Amino acid sequence: MVSKRIVVTFVLPVVFSALFGSVVLNDILQKPDRELNLWPMSSSEGLSSHGSLIEIVGLSKQYSASQLVEIQVKIDDMSFNCGDLYVTIYSSGNNDVITQGGFFEQCFEKENPVLPVGDKFSKVVDVPGSYEIVVEMISKELKNISTRATFTVK
Repeated sequence: MVSKRIVVTFVLPVVFSALFGSVVLNDILQKPDRELNLWPMSSSEGLSSHGSLIEIVGLSKQYSASQLVEIQVKIDDMSFNCGDLYVTIYSSGNNDVITQGGFFEQCFEKENPVLPVGDKFSKVVDVPGSYEIVVEMISKELKNISTRATFTVK
């Protein structure tokens, strides 16, 4: 009698939950326009182009080896008024990270949507070559927008 109670109380709900979850997941994944997105920050949904929701301000197309790469970021989507700003420079072609900067808990007013507030991302890239700069803003709600641009160092 005790073994029937254990089976009914513990084992049967686990079996039904796994079976029901498998059926629901299988049904969802059979729809061609659906995808399983377990980690939304790694998706490219927020990737935007120049002049869209996020824009790199002050980036030149070419720098000398001793010149500072100095930028700010303009965001036109007010749902991103606070969040973390990441700026990464990659070596173009092989995606090696050259430098990265993080500006945490950045908030701006509606009349001045330029980040980082009271600061600029400023780094010297002293090796000649082609580089890609990626700017990413992650809101407190974990929404993500980003953009990228290329520049060269002579």
